[in-house]
Amino acid sequence: MGLGIMDPSRAETVPGTAYIYDDASRPTQDAQLESRQLKYDTSGAVPIILVPQPSDDPNDPLNWPLWKRDSILVILSILSVIASTLSPLLAANTVTLSLLFDKDFTQMALATGYHLLGVGMAGFLFVASARVWGKRHLYLLGTILVIISSAWGGATGTNYKSLLWARIIQGVGLAPFEALVNASVGDLYFVHERGKRMACSNLALFGGAFFTPILVGKITHTIGWSWSFYFIAIFCGAMLPFIVFFVPETAFRRDDSLNTDIRGEEFPQHSSPSDIAPVYEKGPNETGQTPESSIPTSFEKDHFSISTSQVPSKVSFARSLLPFNGRKTDDRFLKLVLRPLPLFLHPAIFWACLIQGALIGWTVMIGVVLAAIFLGPPLWFDEVHTGYMYTGPFIGAVLGFLLAGLLADWSAKIMIRRNRGIYEPEFRIILVMAQLVFGCAGLYGFGITAHDVAKYGWFWPDFFYALEVIGMVLGATASALYIVDAHRDIAVEAFTCLLIFKNIFSFGLTWGAYHWLVQGGILKVFYVIASVQIGICLLSIPMCKLPQNTSHVFPIVIRADSLCRHFGKEKQGFLQSARLVKDDASLVKNDISDNSLILNKQRT
Repeated sequence: MGLGIMDPSRAETVPGTAYIYDDASRPTQDAQLESRQLKYDTSGAVPIILVPQPSDDPNDPLNWPLWKRDSILVILSILSVIASTLSPLLAANTVTLSLLFDKDFTQMALATGYHLLGVGMAGFLFVASARVWGKRHLYLLGTILVIISSAWGGATGTNYKSLLWARIIQGVGLAPFEALVNASVGDLYFVHERGKRMACSNLALFGGAFFTPILVGKITHTIGWSWSFYFIAIFCGAMLPFIVFFVPETAFRRDDSLNTDIRGEEFPQHSSPSDIAPVYEKGPNETGQTPESSIPTSFEKDHFSISTSQVPSKVSFARSLLPFNGRKTDDRFLKLVLRPLPLFLHPAIFWACLIQGALIGWTVMIGVVLAAIFLGPPLWFDEVHTGYMYTGPFIGAVLGFLLAGLLADWSAKIMIRRNRGIYEPEFRIILVMAQLVFGCAGLYGFGITAHDVAKYGWFWPDFFYALEVIGMVLGATASALYIVDAHRDIAVEAFTCLLIFKNIFSFGLTWGAYHWLVQGGILKVFYVIASVQIGICLLSIPMCKLPQNTSHVFPIVIRADSLCRHFGKEKQGFLQSARLVKDDASLVKNDISDNSLILNKQRT
């Protein structure tokens, strides 16, 4: 596999590994492999093999024009921005609401904590529902719940219990967007198109969370805290028609042979558009119709090879408005509800939970205690000035998005070329290096400067808060891209694990944040947190390479590109996946395919 990524110790199919560029330096494979009809993106100087391979069905989201797919992502991203404002909605108002409801800081922090708990718990049901019936009905349900619960929250007056329940329902409404938008990126785009789009979806999920307190503080000061809830209900209500009419179902039941990113290294080692003899390949100036049949133009850029097999009819616009359009799997709902649980033992999923969830938790912790840190002398911040402190994190989220967008696809393309045209999902892990630099520097710096605001003022804590958020966005993008590319068949369950972990972890931090600061002091607490985060980032090293015999001694710690991906294989089932720890050898033996044997023989 090259570039420091460990090869499998046995012949096996490795999901996620795919051939993106053709490379004449690789030996020609068996004629059976050479005869496969692959579809290419030939818009650039080097043909790019489409991963996954699109079907000929016009209802396949991969066959939709790029403008349509991007429009869907923009609508989902705007709703994600609005929905993500719910979590930090009370951050700038902590002091005001604690006086209004006659509660201490911890109790007001729990209004956010229970909201996050609602997000995490709703994931168990939503992941199963998305697997069985797709994602559209959940986006519709989430939008409606956010509208209702936000109107409810604004009307609670001084009833603390009513506010808590409104916050919990808001969390349930937020859950589909946190859990499924990144998975929809995997539904809508090929591997070489995902980097910038994944960064965009992560900016929507995290950037809105930091822009909200800037406005909420001013809103509370001028027209009252309840209007921060009412505005969310109004904006979500305005977006509801867009999601009803312009966001069709993105989940598609595609033939397993086309999911080349899931099936793994089954492409021919040397191929070109002429070698594979496609039935028909469209050029940039051609009409896109074959003599044998009329095939609809499936892409905005007409430079893909298209099969002449029987093409299913396109679903009507009226039918696409239905919340359900058929089952996406034959598995039972109850079984799917429990599927995320064993995935926490999956090395790649556990790593992603730590990389994304830990830094998000530290960010939530900073937001919860921010008002308390700057409340007293010498700054005496009110809700307006506390809200303005989120300007730095918001700028950090935007910069993190720009860095992630620039680095994600650029670094992957460079490594693909150096790896002779072979793409490995581990190429996405390189972004964690940037998370280590920015995120940990931000945590250390915030602890030092917030410990002595009389000396450093408000600017330097805000600056280091921005650095921490840059690291958070980079880490979230890296983990999301890796999960989608390496384990797209279990992406929904994987993102649910991330959702559950980060929200329950953040909920726990809201319980102890103030106590920790009072008992240990700001400086000591953030020294410990930053040091823990360094250790988490360093876990990325064994994700790419471990000694050859490690998998036999400690089968739970296996390189991400080898045996650990067998945990997520759909055909083995998640319960059987957990047995890999006990019976690794037998599972690998059952998973070896004829194609992978051919590839292995050629390598040796």
